[in-house]
Amino acid sequence: MFNKIIKKFTKSDQETTSTVNTVVRSSRPPTTATTVPTPNGESQSTAPSPSQTPNQPMFTTPPSLEVLPLLKDVSSSDRPLLFMKKAHMCSCQCDFSDSLIMPREKEIKRQTLLELVDFLHSSSGKVNETMQSELIRMVSANIFRPLPPAHYENTGAPPEGNDPEEEEPYLEPWWPHLQLIYELLLRYVVSSEIEPRTAKKFINHTFVSKLLDLFDSEDPREREYLKTVLHRIYGKFIFHRPFIRCSIYNIFYKYLYETERCVGIGELLEILGSVINGFTVPMREEHVLYLVKAILPLHKSKSISIYHQQLSYCVTQFVEKDYKLADTVIRGLLKYWPLTNCNKEVLFLGELEEVLDVTEPSEFQHSVVPLFTKIGKCLNSSHFQVAERALFLWNNEHIVGLISENKDVIFPIIFEALERNMKGHWNQAVHGLSENVRRMFMEMDTELFEECEKRHAENEAKACKLLEQREMTWKRLEEAASLASN
Repeated sequence: MFNKIIKKFTKSDQETTSTVNTVVRSSRPPTTATTVPTPNGESQSTAPSPSQTPNQPMFTTPPSLEVLPLLKDVSSSDRPLLFMKKAHMCSCQCDFSDSLIMPREKEIKRQTLLELVDFLHSSSGKVNETMQSELIRMVSANIFRPLPPAHYENTGAPPEGNDPEEEEPYLEPWWPHLQLIYELLLRYVVSSEIEPRTAKKFINHTFVSKLLDLFDSEDPREREYLKTVLHRIYGKFIFHRPFIRCSIYNIFYKYLYETERCVGIGELLEILGSVINGFTVPMREEHVLYLVKAILPLHKSKSISIYHQQLSYCVTQFVEKDYKLADTVIRGLLKYWPLTNCNKEVLFLGELEEVLDVTEPSEFQHSVVPLFTKIGKCLNSSHFQVAERALFLWNNEHIVGLISENKDVIFPIIFEALERNMKGHWNQAVHGLSENVRRMFMEMDTELFEECEKRHAENEAKACKLLEQREMTWKRLEEAASLASN
């Protein structure tokens, strides 16, 4: 009786153990290929099931660099598993602080990354969902890392005293591997074999947000790859577009009001320039709000020279897309116009010319008075480059046409500035350009020119009379003071 009870419990334990093992095996992702018979009666190995949960790691053991067979040397059914093994292996980090450390492992990883890039680029590079999961996991393990501090943070010098244009750019020592990983990510994103509906499980908001954080990298080569990758993601993954735009604007806010660290702003503006070019007309209120709150305030930065070309392109794109934004842009430029920085003032004048070149006459009228009041001050600048750049505006035929249509308002504002240059500016080039503009005004409307000349002469006479009265008043005060002292 006792033996029967023992046998019963033993049999029950075996069934329980078998059930547990079955559950564990079914819940664990497959790590080896299985063998199935072919129609010819031969056995053939198959790859792991692509229905595996994409967020679960394929391999639980730490990666190690070892030589594996080439993908082209194995059968098509074995390639998915080998691809994932290679991707997992490339998650291993190499020490680039010394060229003598891990030379063999570095070369193995480099050759493996090259092979993966070629595989994605080739027509036979079919990548299922499980393979994509392991690939993006490897890319994340390599590129998402703590970035080194900026140059001024290492030296302890204030950021205001460092000119980013004069500093030597920091270059990542492990760029030989990092470049291939970015190339691999780029090939993955642009591949026509990758469906956006599948890839969005891996290229999600978290991934894009971390990608945007990497624009703080000091290495210009990395930022160039990031710009290309993010632009491709924006084009392919339509559902990510609002998030990417909002995240870029948040980076601008952070730069303007918190860090003043301008690394990567130029690349982000390049992306934004292409994005603005695709906006529909009429412009949505959201886009106009970001123009006013995030893009135009970038003009007030001390480091604007680093990204001004890209910023000017973005601003001009807004006006080209919606001509009604011309007044908003011009008044925004006047709001952030520099007072003491002459080099920055030259940049503003160049951007102003680009904006005016695409401005419609109906919108130009709204900001004529404040605009040419500012231009008049620039004409009389003691810095010859500022005065010269302002006078160059009259070389633009479209701007001359706008001025001609509003000459009744513009002539009286500009005439006095031109007369001051003719009489007293120290630079001969500015003197000659002022004379040319003055002659152009006279040819446009002789009657208005004579009226302005007469009014200027009256103003000069009044100014001389006031000066004489002031001198007489001071003379009387001096006489009264001398009598009081006696």
